[in-house]
Parts: sequence; C-alpha cells; structure tokens
Amino acid sequence: MSESARRNRGTGVNRSLSRAWTAPVRAMNRFLGAPEGRPDDSGRPYHGSAVMDCGVYVEGKREPGDFTPDEALREACSRENAFVWLGLHEPTADEMAAVARTYDLHELAVEDAVKAEQRPKLEQFGAVHFLVLRTARYVPHGELTETSQVVETGQMMLFVGERFVITVRHGDAARLAPVRADMEARSELLAQGPWAVAYAVTDRVVDAYIAVADQVEADLDIIEEGAFSRDSGSPVQQIYQMKREIVEFRRAVVPLQRPLATITSPQSRQVPKEIRRYFRDVQDHLTRTVEQVSSYDDLLNSILQARLAQVTVDQNNDMRKIAAWAGIATVWTAVAGVEGMNFVHMPEQSWPYGYPVVFLLMLGISVLLYRAFRRNGWL
Repeated sequence: MSESARRNRGTGVNRSLSRAWTAPVRAMNRFLGAPEGRPDDSGRPYHGSAVMDCGVYVEGKREPGDFTPDEALREACSRENAFVWLGLHEPTADEMAAVARTYDLHELAVEDAVKAEQRPKLEQFGAVHFLVLRTARYVPHGELTETSQVVETGQMMLFVGERFVITVRHGDAARLAPVRADMEARSELLAQGPWAVAYAVTDRVVDAYIAVADQVEADLDIIEEGAFSRDSGSPVQQIYQMKREIVEFRRAVVPLQRPLATITSPQSRQVPKEIRRYFRDVQDHLTRTVEQVSSYDDLLNSILQARLAQVTVDQNNDMRKIAAWAGIATVWTAVAGVEGMNFVHMPEQSWPYGYPVVFLLMLGISVLLYRAFRRNGWL
C-alpha cells in the first residue's frame, strides 16, 4: 500500500472515530431540545446559529460529509493542498470567540468581526490576513421620497490563513451561497487555496457595487428631470436624501481601493501570482464604480445648487406678483380714501354722476396697471 493510500485510510479512520464520538452528543442535544441546525441558502445543514456552511476542500474539490469547525481544521491539516472554508453570519461574541480559539485568530480582529463597524481595510496578524469589505445592495422603491432608502449596506470580513478562510457576513446585502456554488464548479481556481475564495467574495461584492451604481443612475435621472420641471419640481429634501444615500454608498466603495492596491502589489508574497491577476480585474471594476460615484456626487451638487437657485427665482417672482397686486389695490384705496372725506367743498360732491365716474376711473387705472405689469412679466 502506498504512503498516500495509508494516509487517506488513516484519515478516514480518524474521521469515523470523530463522528462516532460526536454522534452521542448530537443525540443528547436532540433529546434535550437543543437546535441541531437549519439550512442555509444552498440547502446544506450547519451546526450552530452562526455557522452557515463549513467545508473542507482538497485540490479544489469539496470533501463529502458535514464538519464542525474544529473537525474541518483537523481534516485540512492532515491533508496536502487542503483548506477550510467556514462561513459565518452575524456571529455573537461567544460564537466568534469559540471560532477564534480553534483557528488562533487575533482578539482585535475578532472584536472587529463582531461589531461590524469598520471601514474597508486589510490587516495582517501573524500568518492571518484580515480583510474588511462593505457590502451594498439597491433597495427597490416605487417612488423616491424624502425618506426613501436607496442603498442598504452591510459588512463582510474575511480571515485568510494558510489552511483556512473564514467569511463573516453582517446584513443581507451579499449572500455567499451562490459564490460557494460557483467556486465549487471551478475546481482549478479553487485549488489555488484560501486567497481564491477571498477573490471570489471580493468580486461578488464589487459586482454588486456596479449593479447598485447603475440603478442609482436611474434615480438620479428622475431627480434631474424633476428638478428642472416647471410643473412640479423635486423638493430640496428629496435631493438631500439622495445625497445622503450616495454618501453612504461612497463610504463603502472608495476606501476599498487601498486594500486592493496592497493585494495586487508585486510585494504581496502571500497572495499567489495567478490570484493577483484576478484581483487586478476586480480593481478595474472598482475604479469604474468609484468614478461613477464621484460623478453622481458632483451631479447631485449641481442639481441641488440649480434647484436652490430656482427656488430663489420662484420666490422673487412671487414677491413681484404680490407687489403688482398691491399696487393695483393701492389705487382703489387711495381714491376711495379721498372721496370718502366729509368736506363741504369736495369737487363734484353734488354731481349725480360722481359715483359712477369715480368707479370707472379706478377701474380704468387698475386695467392700465395690470397691462403694464403683465407686459413687464410681473403678472
């Protein structure tokens, strides 16, 4: 029997013993009513409330069977060209601490993974790289209002080690079940190791950026059209709301440029050369999205300034209309005030046609003023 055959046989025996020990524990959990797990997006069962999937990959192929995180790491360490892909969704501090003890993760990175309030960054703790991404997705809405949520953001953290990659997802902006299924169909790329998974996740996040940017552009077209409409212009509050959403999207997209520049640098020896080529493609897509977001921000500033100027012009027009009608009303007030004085020697006081003549005089002056104001654009 060859050495590899004996190793695989020993591994199979160890795995059988491990499952034999864990089977009574799982049976006791079922008897006590402890939750045994629920399926994730791909339909596979997982153990615990935060573990979405845990698989062992050897030469780009997934090993059959279910693994707990500690079983998966022991299995990967006992095989050549093997690693663990552990997927977590919004883990608690206790759950993340248990994973950290198993995979020897740094406490600072673990704290960041639980709080999920980080900017995109890349840090190295010993042999483990900690990559933080911000996810984004477009929120459909029937009508853009002053309180509409346009972009929903979340967080994606990756712990990339020599024998494992751990993805920690917060929010529903970027689900990873399709990424895992796609990578399992590309065994040649997956055989490159944990950094291949990091590329696939990053590519998924950046592709979502592109989709969000294209859909936001349609909303900007609506706002731009409404801002210059004479019938019903877009309210300033609506433009401010859209600007806040663009700022939130910008915070997710722009800071990611530095981590990708570090990964694609020739000095990044930990990342395989072939995977760096894939990351450069992601970097190109990110650069395009950054340019789009910057242009959206400039466009919104221009729309906002134009709308404010238009509001000022409309207010001036309203004031001119008020002043014109006040001038017309002043004629009636002045004439009626003079004619209403009870003096003895008033002109035409005893004339029988005095009242209709004065009335026609006030009406005639009002018509002349109205035509003059209309000709000058005040009315």
